[in-house]
Amino acid sequence: MKVISSLKRRTLLKGTAAATAVSVVGCASQVATSPRPRVVVVGGGWGGLGAVRTLAAGGKVDITLIEPNDGFMSCPLSVLYIAGYAPASNFQRSYGAVDALGVRPVKDRVVDIDRAGRTVKTATQSIPYDFLVLATGLEYMEEALPGLAAAREQFPVGFRAFEQSAVQRQVAAFLEQGGNFIISVPKPPYRCPPAPYERACLIAQRMKEKATKGKIIVVDANKHPMPPPMARPMETAMREMYGSQIEYITEADPKSIDAGRKVLSTSKGDIAFNHANIIPPMRAPGLIRKAGLGERFATIELPTFQSKADKNVFIIGDSQGSPLPKSGHIAFGTGQQVGAQILATVDGKYREADLGDEVTLPAAICWGKVSTSLAIMINVNASVAVGDPPKIRYEVDQTANATSSKGAIDWGNSIWHAMLG
Repeated sequence: MKVISSLKRRTLLKGTAAATAVSVVGCASQVATSPRPRVVVVGGGWGGLGAVRTLAAGGKVDITLIEPNDGFMSCPLSVLYIAGYAPASNFQRSYGAVDALGVRPVKDRVVDIDRAGRTVKTATQSIPYDFLVLATGLEYMEEALPGLAAAREQFPVGFRAFEQSAVQRQVAAFLEQGGNFIISVPKPPYRCPPAPYERACLIAQRMKEKATKGKIIVVDANKHPMPPPMARPMETAMREMYGSQIEYITEADPKSIDAGRKVLSTSKGDIAFNHANIIPPMRAPGLIRKAGLGERFATIELPTFQSKADKNVFIIGDSQGSPLPKSGHIAFGTGQQVGAQILATVDGKYREADLGDEVTLPAAICWGKVSTSLAIMINVNASVAVGDPPKIRYEVDQTANATSSKGAIDWGNSIWHAMLG
């Protein structure tokens, strides 16, 4: 990958570099309280851990990681837990390896960001920063589906860490009781586009094994499975492997949900259900909007991932608003890139590209598992020239296969080790 810190300077972003340099050199009153520049990372998920690992290896900044959970749980591959094929512990890790790096842990939630004073506020303390890395993940737009917010306990989503247990219990009940199990799919952008279809396939496999009477109804607001390059092999897998278990309804926009009657109203009519995994549209958490960093998603500059509103703030992971897919692997790579940029800035070695140079962005590989032994690989590469939209290129398996299924597990174990030992 072409590393940002090694790029040549370009006129268009000269102001960005100057603003970043001021964050270290021009704030003597703040920096004086610490012998090294202070970096606050909000969020201990894929993106935050990519940044923390890179920053800690440089040994030149003081790092504070703000994360409310005691440990890490991977959403990627946790479908194996949700469908009953693996224990939750397979996807969980301790933050002990991060603590051993000398990172200051703060087990709390950020409630406000004072950008003028360069301070992050939690319920119990104010934490100053010279650089702020926000890896805050996503929240659900419950208001987009009338009836959902009032019954959220009945409809766990499972697209954020540690929510999978509630969905797993729901799936287990369906497998015992049968009936109709709805999985809804929103229009992009949402986290991990193949995940709803992957979830349907793994649950369908369990249905066949347990002879569950009923069906999974995938209610998709899109014309084909997402992302588009994966549509054909994923739709083929659902039809050929699980034609008796999965009913796939396309271009059906959910309009409302009645938890009492157990009816989902859509643009294609009402659908009765016994259990439902409703996946609503997603956006960056309210903290982003409150801090003036964007509306639905944070507005950023590429390739730096700096906020357009504040060059001392980097937004990575799923809360940033670029066209890049919202995946764990891209979040981790972005965290690594941003960590390297900050270290290069501290060293006075940060350089930008000449206007028109094409810069490689963080890449990703992920899989849509369609059974415990078969998966579809999707490889994403992207680049950008400032002022232009990113160029995103996909490499996708044409059919589900055993090699990609094994690759998914090997990848998971490798990247979890890179994050948390």
